[in-house]
Amino acid sequence: MPTAHLSFTVRIARSPQDLQAACRVRSESYGHHLPELRTAFAQPDTLDHSPATVVLVCTDKASGEPVGTARVQVNSHGPLLIEGSVQVPEAMRDDARAEITRLAVVPGQTDPLIKLALMKASYLYCLANQVRWMVIGARSPALVRQYRRLGFTSLYDDDRTVPLAHAGNIDHWVLAFDVRAAEREWHAKHHPLYTFMVGTVHPDIRLFEPAMSLGRQEALAA
Repeated sequence: MPTAHLSFTVRIARSPQDLQAACRVRSESYGHHLPELRTAFAQPDTLDHSPATVVLVCTDKASGEPVGTARVQVNSHGPLLIEGSVQVPEAMRDDARAEITRLAVVPGQTDPLIKLALMKASYLYCLANQVRWMVIGARSPALVRQYRRLGFTSLYDDDRTVPLAHAGNIDHWVLAFDVRAAEREWHAKHHPLYTFMVGTVHPDIRLFEPAMSLGRQEALAA
């Protein structure tokens, strides 16, 4: 399997400083489109510290500055945030699920692989933790197209939008992704992202260092 290096690293936030770096990206990215979120997203929230949550931080190698982030919440400690607004289909209810939120890239970043690497990191984290389904909310048709390109499908047959309470009651499309079937599906369809997602080793995606969520880290330190 070939190895490829990136212009940035992706890793799990291990410290309050790492989490604050992720919040800077959230604030800049979401605040660029929705100014009212700039202040709200500048600080960690309760879910960031949950033992069911990891926050991914993408750092530019040249500058050392944070340039991207995403958050993965697994339903091991209760319902997903999105499940406060939507009901998952019965076929998914007995499986482990994860929601990807706060996926953000600093405005002006030109490396197109940042968001894709964050999705690969989220996928690998879910795969390693035996999560069957990833669920995500997308607020624009452009985002929906990006997620569909990866293999996400609408949670609803009529493809309707749903106001999400944890996203300011803004209407979102809700999409799901079968983690367990993904590699098989990508391979069978000769998917153009197959090589990046599963056919290449990226040493700069560093998920499997000695790992614990910020919540677990703080609990052990107490």
